[in-house]
Amino acid sequence: MNLILLHDDDFSSESLVSLCGRRLRHVLDVHRAEVGDSLRVGKLNGLMGEGRVLALTSNRLELEVRLDQQSPPALPLTLLLALPRPKMLKRVLQSVSSLGVKQIYLINSYRVEKSFWSSPLLQTEKLQEQLLLGLEQACDTILPEVHLRQRFKPFVEDELPQLAADTAAFVAHPVTDGACPSAHSGPTTLAIGPEGGFIPYEVEKLQECGFTPISLGRRILRVETAVPVLLSRFCP
Repeated sequence: MNLILLHDDDFSSESLVSLCGRRLRHVLDVHRAEVGDSLRVGKLNGLMGEGRVLALTSNRLELEVRLDQQSPPALPLTLLLALPRPKMLKRVLQSVSSLGVKQIYLINSYRVEKSFWSSPLLQTEKLQEQLLLGLEQACDTILPEVHLRQRFKPFVEDELPQLAADTAAFVAHPVTDGACPSAHSGPTTLAIGPEGGFIPYEVEKLQECGFTPISLGRRILRVETAVPVLLSRFCP
C-alpha cells in the first residue's frame, strides 16, 4: 500500500481523519509509523497529499491531512476485456487499475464460460475492492468505472461504434500478422479476448467497428500476462 486511500466517512473535519481496520493494520505492520510521522494519503476520487500521525493505537489511527496534489493522468484508453475466470479477474483488475485505465468493459465471448457471469466477484463492492488495491499500489485516487456487457452482439452493434468513435481501435488476436504498436499515445480502445482469443466471427464484428487486429508475436500469453504487456505499449 503505497497510498492510503481515504473515504468521506473517514473525515471528522476538513483536515482530520480517523482510520481502523485494514488500513490501520498496514500502517502498524508495514509502515511501522509513529506519532509525528508523515504518510502519503489521497481522498478517493479527489486530491492526494500527506497525513501527519496525531495518535496511533492498536485500535485507531488519527491523521491531520493536507491534500494539495493531483492524481497521475489517466491512461486515455478504454479496455474491452472478455470476462476472465474469477481468480484471474482479481489480478487483472488490480493491474488495469494500477496502470491508469479508467473505463473497463467486461464483455462476453463464445469462449467465456456462462458460470463466470454468476461470480460474486462481479458485485459492485467486490469489483471496487480489487480496483482500490490497484490504486493504492500506483498512488492514484480516481476509481475506474467497470461496465458489464453480457451479450456480445448487441454491445458491438449498438454501443461500441459510438464508444470507439474518434479513437484508435485495436483487437488483440493471437492469429494475425499485425504487430502491436511499440508505443502509441492518444485516445485508444483496446479489446482483449478470453483464453484462446476471440473466435473469427467476433474478430470480424470488431473489425466492422474499425478495430485493427494486433499480435504480441508468436508466443501466446495468458490473459493476466497479456493485459499488462499490451497496456504498457499505450502508456505515455
